[in-house]
Amino acid sequence: MGAKPNPRPTDAELAILRVLWQLGPSTVREVHDQLKSVNDTGYTTILKLLQIMTDKGLVVRDEAQRAHVYACSETEQRTQRALIGDLIDRAFGGSPAKLVLQALSGTRASVEELHAIRHLIDEMEENRR
Repeated sequence: MGAKPNPRPTDAELAILRVLWQLGPSTVREVHDQLKSVNDTGYTTILKLLQIMTDKGLVVRDEAQRAHVYACSETEQRTQRALIGDLIDRAFGGSPAKLVLQALSGTRASVEELHAIRHLIDEMEENRR
């Protein structure tokens, strides 16, 4: 029996995860200080969200010091891949090509992004040979 996958984070939880990915393990105060410039979320709300996220398995809590330190339980890349996989299944019938076509037709990609996409496609084609 495999490990239970982490649940899909809410928008508020994703904002906290982005802070933790950027800063690394952080206290509630450090997360709150980063987020208060973006939105008007209070300290106790951030604390409650981190407690919920701990229960859900999205973050881990180190209680060794007086101020608890929270860290992401998964990498940013792994979380993004899980979210994209879920989106592909639910919205695009399991087709990554449909996702890419919609993404590229809906927004203007930079030259650097197009180069990275071409490079990835070239690598994928090379691996299929």
